[in-house]
Amino acid sequence: MAETGPAASVAANWRADVPASIVSALVALPLCLGVAVASGAPPIAGLIAGIVGGLLVGALSRSPLSVSGPAAGMTAIVFSALQTLPSYGTFLLVVCLAGLIQLVFSVLRGGALADLVPPSVVIGMLAAIGLILILRQLPYAVGHTGYGEARLAALWSGGASGLAGWLAAAARDIVWGSALVAALGLVFLFWWDGARPQQGLWRLLPGPLVVVLASVALNGLFRTAAPALVMTADQLVKVPVATSPEALAGLLLLPEFGAIGSPEVWTLAVTLAIVASLETLLSIKAVDLIDPLRRVTDRNRELLAQGFGNLASGLAGGLPVTSVIVRSSANVEAGARTRASTILHGGWLLLAVLLIPAAMNLIPLAALAAVLLNSGYKLAKPSLFVTRWRQGWAEFLPFLATVVAILLTDLLIGIVTGLIVYAASRAGRWLWRGMRR
Repeated sequence: MAETGPAASVAANWRADVPASIVSALVALPLCLGVAVASGAPPIAGLIAGIVGGLLVGALSRSPLSVSGPAAGMTAIVFSALQTLPSYGTFLLVVCLAGLIQLVFSVLRGGALADLVPPSVVIGMLAAIGLILILRQLPYAVGHTGYGEARLAALWSGGASGLAGWLAAAARDIVWGSALVAALGLVFLFWWDGARPQQGLWRLLPGPLVVVLASVALNGLFRTAAPALVMTADQLVKVPVATSPEALAGLLLLPEFGAIGSPEVWTLAVTLAIVASLETLLSIKAVDLIDPLRRVTDRNRELLAQGFGNLASGLAGGLPVTSVIVRSSANVEAGARTRASTILHGGWLLLAVLLIPAAMNLIPLAALAAVLLNSGYKLAKPSLFVTRWRQGWAEFLPFLATVVAILLTDLLIGIVTGLIVYAASRAGRWLWRGMRR
C-alpha cells in the first residue's frame, strides 16, 4: 500500500525540492558572479550574498518559493556607492545599516510600501536598470576590464561627444576572443528564451549555465587552435582560492564601523534599504502570482528576513540581498514546493565556493556580460516603451521621467522624480476634466 499522510507529503516535497534547488543554484551561480562584476565589487561578494540569501533569508522567510541573493536591479546603486565611498569596508557598513533599517520597516509594517508606487514608476525603474546594465556590460563583452566603470561617469557628463569617444575607444581596443564569447552567448540566450521546451527535462536547463560552461570550453579550444583569441587572466573571473577553512575566513572583509557617524553613509543606507525593500516586495508579489498553490507571502515577515539577510551579508563582506524574480521563477519552473529548495540552493552555492573556487576562475567575464546584457534587454525592451506610450501621457510621462532621472542621477532620486511627475499628471488630468465640465 502506498504511504499517505504527512510523511508522504514531506517525502513528495523533498523529491520536488531537491532537484529544484540544484536548478536554482545553477541559475544563481553565474548571476551572483555577474552582478558582483557589474557592481564593481569583488566576485566573492556576490557569492556571499547568494549563500546568505539562500541559507539565512530562506530560513527566516515565509515565502515558499522566493529565492534571494544579489540582484541585477541593485547594480546601479551599489556601483554608485562604491565610487563615492572611501572603501569597500565603508560600503559593507552601509549594507549592515540598510538591513537594520529594513528591520524597522518590518516592525512598522512597511510591507504595504510597494502598493504606494504606481506601476508606471516601477516599470520605469526596471527599464532604467536594464539600460544601465547594458551600458556597463558592453565593455566587458569586448574584453575591457574596468573600462566601463572608468567611462560611465564621463559618458553622462560628456553628452554626445562622451558617447562618441566611448564607442571609438571600444572599437579600437576590442579583445576578439571576449567579443566572440559574448556574441555567441547572446545569440544562444535569445534563441533559448524562445526555443526552450516547456515540458520534460530540457525545460530545467539554465541558459546562463550553458553560456558559462561553453565559454570555458571555448577559451580552452582557443589555447590549442587560435592562441590569438585566448582570454587572459584580466578577462576572467577572479575568485580568491582558499586552501583551508582558516584561509577562507581570512578572505572575508569586515565593515568599517568607524564611519557610522558619516551622513553620507546613512543617506546611502536609507536609499539602499528603500530600493531593496521595494524590489523585494515587488518580486514577492510576482512570485505569489505564479505559485501553483496560490499561497500569499507575509510581506512584513519578508522584510524581517531581508533585514537580517542584509545585516549578515554586510558583516560577511557580501553585496545587498533582495528577493530576485529571475531565480524565483526558475525555482517555480523547476517544480519547487517549499522553501527547503531555497535553503538547499544556498547550501549548493556554499559547496561551490568551498570545493571549486579555482574552476570559477576559468569563467570569462564576457560570458557573464552576455548573461547580464540579456537580462538588461528583458528589463528595457523597446516594446516596453511602445506599450507605455500607447497607454497615454498620464502613464508614459512618469515612466519616462523615472528612466531619465535614474540614468542621470540615481535610483532614489529617479523614483521620487517619477512619483512627483505621476502626481502632477494625475492632478493635471483632474483639473482638465473639471474645466471641461
